Amino acid sequence: MHPTTPPGSSGSPPRAPPLAVLVTTGCGPDSAPSTQPAPQTVTVTATPSESTSTTPSPSATEAPANGAVPDDSDTQTAVAVLADLPIKGRAPKTGYDRDLFGQPWTDVDRNGCDTRNDILNRDLNVETHKPGTDNCVVLTGTLEDPYTATTIDFQRGQDTSDDVQIDHVVALSDAWQKGAQQITAADRVAFANDPLNLLAVDGPTNAQKGDADAASWLPRTGPTAVTTSPGRSP
Repeated sequence: MHPTTPPGSSGSPPRAPPLAVLVTTGCGPDSAPSTQPAPQTVTVTATPSESTSTTPSPSATEAPANGAVPDDSDTQTAVAVLADLPIKGRAPKTGYDRDLFGQPWTDVDRNGCDTRNDILNRDLNVETHKPGTDNCVVLTGTLEDPYTATTIDFQRGQDTSDDVQIDHVVALSDAWQKGAQQITAADRVAFANDPLNLLAVDGPTNAQKGDADAASWLPRTGPTAVTTSPGRSP
């Protein structure tokens, strides 16, 4: 026996029954019963929503269509880049003057302390300061000298301040011969007071270094000591 389809049915799933919603108006604590309108009944027929198709998003691990994978052979080290730099002799020292780099130890960062004392405060240990200078002017301190690997007791004074000097690692005269003559006066002042190019060091050793570059002078002791290799003299 075949099942009988009820009259008026096409074999599709039965629809959801109508949803009756009661809508009332005029509700409120101050509404008078005599003026409140009668409730109205609104019939809303809920119909099943149509299914929507979604397009799957590309996989997060999918490689870009035109993306190029970096090749290690394309990466150059700093040494390889240095090898491409042209090697030239020094320019003449003609025209060099210390004043072209501004007043010595200018307070370029405007922190209220000159550059020399900024470096002493950075490089010395157990320092004491001149009263009234907001911990700027160093009176005493201890330096672990990077050029001689010795400990120097610093004391500010007419005959003792030079025991610790501030070295321009790249000397100003050397910089002048290697391009500083072509930069602006403001850039030369900034270079002369750049803390990355300054070290508190043993005074006599700094005087021995003078304006020599690393090809002409390197310290023989200490953390930055010269390591002599065959075929190369320090």
